[in-house]
Amino acid sequence: MPKDPAAPQPMRADARRNYDRIVAAAGIVIAEHGAEASLEQIARHAGVGSATLHRHFPTRQALLETVFKGRVEALCAKAQDLLSDPDPEAALVTWLRAVGAHAVANRGLGASLMHGARGGDPTLGSACHTMIVNAGDALLTRARQVHAVRPEVTTTQLLKLVSAIALATEQEPDGPAEADQLLALAIDGVRTR
Repeated sequence: MPKDPAAPQPMRADARRNYDRIVAAAGIVIAEHGAEASLEQIARHAGVGSATLHRHFPTRQALLETVFKGRVEALCAKAQDLLSDPDPEAALVTWLRAVGAHAVANRGLGASLMHGARGGDPTLGSACHTMIVNAGDALLTRARQVHAVRPEVTTTQLLKLVSAIALATEQEPDGPAEADQLLALAIDGVRTR
């Protein structure tokens, strides 16, 4: 059977390593400097030239989307793993803390993608949001079954709360620690009395 010339070809091993290094470096640089971090800075941190970065990611939008989607997939995988935790309340709290760390590390990445979606994937934001809500719903359902959270609490409310905390602390010198402390206070208000 002849190969389809339009089908994407597998990457060479060295190209895959460069791709992975660029994505990892972008995640680190964005966490340090925000979504407006320079592509040159990302290339330097990855140890590749600007041309190599642009060969893998022809636009800034493409790189940002890859980083964001990878983070969302990791967050959803963590939720899936936590479904087997024997303590549904602890599982939900652990995941909400991971959502908080995700939001703090994004430093404006999600908002940047939503506002600058020219030429990008117009469905990325809603698809990622749906993935996160579904992951949270499964954990929240388990926590409700053992009466660990108030029945009127929704996943969307929890995600808004975590996002607001992350936004309020992203410019703090110790933003992740401050976000975690505020989240602990908020979680106490979500628990059943």
